[in-house]
Amino acid sequence: MKYPFVRLVCATLLAGLAGLAGAGQAAMDRSVLLPVAPAVVKIEAISAAGNYHLGSGVIVGEGKVVTNCHVTRHAERVAVVKGGIRWPAVSQSADVARDLCVLRVPQIEGDAVTIARATTLKIGQPVMAIGYTGGVMLQLSEGAVVALHDWSGSRIIQSSNWFSSGASGGGLFNAEGALVGILTFRLRGGGAHYFAAPADWLAEQVADDSRFERFARLDGQTYWERPSEAQPYFLQAAALEQRREWPALAALAQRWSDATGGIAEAAYMLGLAYEGLGRHDDSIAALRRCLELDPGFVPSWVRLAGLYKRQGRHGDARVALSRLASLDPEQARTLSNELEKP
Repeated sequence: MKYPFVRLVCATLLAGLAGLAGAGQAAMDRSVLLPVAPAVVKIEAISAAGNYHLGSGVIVGEGKVVTNCHVTRHAERVAVVKGGIRWPAVSQSADVARDLCVLRVPQIEGDAVTIARATTLKIGQPVMAIGYTGGVMLQLSEGAVVALHDWSGSRIIQSSNWFSSGASGGGLFNAEGALVGILTFRLRGGGAHYFAAPADWLAEQVADDSRFERFARLDGQTYWERPSEAQPYFLQAAALEQRREWPALAALAQRWSDATGGIAEAAYMLGLAYEGLGRHDDSIAALRRCLELDPGFVPSWVRLAGLYKRQGRHGDARVALSRLASLDPEQARTLSNELEKP
């Protein structure tokens, strides 16, 4: 056994995960962690002044480890740590805007993970986050996909998997143990506002050796560090939703729809804002528009069922639940039980 310490940690974590799955959410088969966890490593980024910045990383190719650029931004030296063994990184390929840096670590041992496209995910699908939260030891968090945001050629993943400082650069894995996302950032104060970069963004960076350079300060801002008005619409909307600023969210969703020619997520956010404002008929109209654009948009079916129930439109509520059941049976059962309560 190559990494007895890492495997011991994994076995201990496996034993303690039984109660972590959220209500109404299918638990993942925790055995997928055994081959996956040893590929998740700790990152130590050391600046010229000797300051340490800790993060996480994932082995994604022979001698190559991905992490976030905000972890290595000020680094003069970077070390990759696993099971008490420390390997030096010699260079990196940086995509600052997407916040993905691939490190070249020639001496590192261990198998690379399998990468799956984020576009294969569905809302409600269980996923698992693995990283060095707190920078101390490997930690795992079960959760589910909350939203998928189209941006820059793929889909940024929003999930309910809790993580904090030290886990940046860690992995988000599907039920088959494939890497679907790189843990990147969270909005403070929100239980379902955790974001991961799609793993399929990595293909070019990993394959193109000409992009690797020696460590130096990385200039520029990531997409989520920009001023709010310069961030992608989905991030602006998530922040307004979290703060329950419904008039501002309604205005933003309308601008978003106008700028894109109408997309399902913008219509959904408009429906959410109208619901928050108590404009239920307008909310229903916006949610139905969302479903015209994307009949598989699960959150719209969830909200429609609830709105119909509140309006006493029980037949329409049953239809919405039936459509939801065809897309996400477990969530439909949970919602049906909630709607039956007086």
